[in-house]
Amino acid sequence: MEMKKTALITGAGQGIGAAIAARLEANGFNVAINDIKGVEFAADVSDYAACEALVKAVKEKHGTIDVLVNNAGITRDGLLARMSEEQYDSVIRVNQKSVFNLTKLVGSIMTKQRSGRIINLSSVAGVHGNAGQFNYSASKAAVIGMTLSAAKEFASRSITVNAIAPGFVQTPMTDELTEEQKAAILSRIGLKRYAQPEEIAALVAFLASDDAAYITGQVIEISGGLTL
Repeated sequence: MEMKKTALITGAGQGIGAAIAARLEANGFNVAINDIKGVEFAADVSDYAACEALVKAVKEKHGTIDVLVNNAGITRDGLLARMSEEQYDSVIRVNQKSVFNLTKLVGSIMTKQRSGRIINLSSVAGVHGNAGQFNYSASKAAVIGMTLSAAKEFASRSITVNAIAPGFVQTPMTDELTEEQKAAILSRIGLKRYAQPEEIAALVAFLASDDAAYITGQVIEISGGLTL
């Protein structure tokens, strides 16, 4: 009997991460849910030592890590002229350094296995920039560069590395916007609606599947025509 594959998903306590976890579990994966608190694999993914402990715990429980989804992310929005150093540094630590930490650690396991899938959550802000998100855009652009570099380094070990760049997604974060802000955003989206977390999860599930074995080093935008 073939062993179930294991997926580690960061920032999976709610929103997009929780939808990804639910979809991969439905597709037959063992799912290791990471978040900063309140879950079995609680860890601050911006901290390298915490990531070492996280990866060790997941591997001890499940025996392997076949899929890594670097989803953890935060925002500390503000115009550059008024952005504090703390606002910049905290976003870079969580959104960017976490990808370094876990890609290095899990990549080592996948290299020995000679197989694996690494899926990074970037953003359209990382592709096109966004006013008021100098820090967030920088972190998500970096994720794209990291994706492309890792794809080249790991390809010879049958490890694929891809990034997803969502546009606006219906989450608790977007629910806090004013009606005026929502209307302004929807006017820019070709399909005139937000993405649902489950739609992002469906793309992750495809990239984690055998059907995507020949896809690597790609940045796939899922934004409903936001940038057309």
